[in-house]
Amino acid sequence: MGAGIAGLSAAAALARDGRVTVTVLEGSPRVGGKLLRGEVAGVVTDLGAEAILARRPEGVGLMDSLGLSSQVVHPAVLSSAVWSRGALRSLPAGHVMGVPTRLRALASSGIVSPGAVARAALDLLRPGRSGPPDGDCSVAAAIGSRLGHEVVDRLVEPLLGGVYAGRADELSLTATLPQVAGVAGRGSLLRAMRAISAPRPDTGPVFAGLPGGVGRIAESAADDVVAHGGVVRLDTTVRSLERTTEAWRLVVGSAAAPETVAADAVVIAVPAAPAARLLASVAPGAVAELAAIEYASMAVVTLAFKPSAFEKPLSGSGFLVPAVEGKLIKAVTLSSVKWGWYPDDVVVLRCSIGRRGETSSLQRSDEELIAGALADIGSMIGVNGVPIDAVVTRWGGALPQYAVGHLERIRRIKTAVAGVERLAVCGAAYDGVGIPACVGSGQAAATQVLQGLAGEGE
Repeated sequence: MGAGIAGLSAAAALARDGRVTVTVLEGSPRVGGKLLRGEVAGVVTDLGAEAILARRPEGVGLMDSLGLSSQVVHPAVLSSAVWSRGALRSLPAGHVMGVPTRLRALASSGIVSPGAVARAALDLLRPGRSGPPDGDCSVAAAIGSRLGHEVVDRLVEPLLGGVYAGRADELSLTATLPQVAGVAGRGSLLRAMRAISAPRPDTGPVFAGLPGGVGRIAESAADDVVAHGGVVRLDTTVRSLERTTEAWRLVVGSAAAPETVAADAVVIAVPAAPAARLLASVAPGAVAELAAIEYASMAVVTLAFKPSAFEKPLSGSGFLVPAVEGKLIKAVTLSSVKWGWYPDDVVVLRCSIGRRGETSSLQRSDEELIAGALADIGSMIGVNGVPIDAVVTRWGGALPQYAVGHLERIRRIKTAVAGVERLAVCGAAYDGVGIPACVGSGQAAATQVLQGLAGEGE
């Protein structure tokens, strides 16, 4: 159940296997979850997730299986900056998710103050660990203790905010920055990070996309399920899940007109709160753990302009805005610069709004969000004209927060679910929020239930 990219990946894998008949139950009127396409100034573009990490195999592998690989495109431009201390500034060379590796690069970037560079330099002199002696800790605690909190506020948190819409003092180091966690405790963090950032053989483009938007992947996956004999039912919310002697019993529809659906196996691909509700009677050990996973909301303001609206030609793929700058927007993607498939007579850009705990920003009307986004980008990149079109897409409770202890929490959830035959869970709440991670999560869930069905047949 659930037709986000994780659920559709599970469904497609099951349908292609050929041994089972697949039914996807989706409570909303469309497939895709956080993959959504829409029209802005006559151009069909992504209004949700807009890129795939190409260096993980799952996302590009799914596109290949769906016959989309010949259409894959890579960013025409890929260079990000940070709006900090009154200017757009390039990220320091060699950084790893905002964690600097060399003081000279940090200083020359201008993102942090000279005082913050001096504070970071103490890392080279101080002995001891870069994190707590045992277990997990927050990103801010681990990195801030070594490099200072200005580095966290102006470099690390903006990059994490773009992925999780979260706060560095709440996000788990081991779950969100495993490469940093792996070297924490080796004395100087700067020296340890240099080894991670050392040049490696070229492994190809970092990101991948599709003309018309990566939302096409979800649409194609749903079509693939149907082509292999499956069914995708929209506007079909699952109200309860029960285990009978021989099968699963799902109740769908309204309370006034309930419908029962029987199944041999179930994959739950919904956010943590509804997953907890559905598992209450069948895997009670997972319920409290799922309920503890919190979510952040955000909005995307997609703007379209004539090229003449800008004071100077746009460059780069986008930029981040630290929360300490006090702006409404947290990131800007220059979509029509980043991706080469947009028409030349329109400039499309996306402004991301909303961080964990900033509910007041998202309580503004669409018109207020557009006006606020325009004011911010006008002060940062210079805009002379008004947009020819603007679309606000709100993503309430969209991004799971990987809080301190997240990996252990997920281990306990999966242990509880694994004790129930022919049942699996998948999605962004568990092993990663990006498209490839969700695809991999769905495919792993499909493998799990197939193994359970095969085991019963032996």
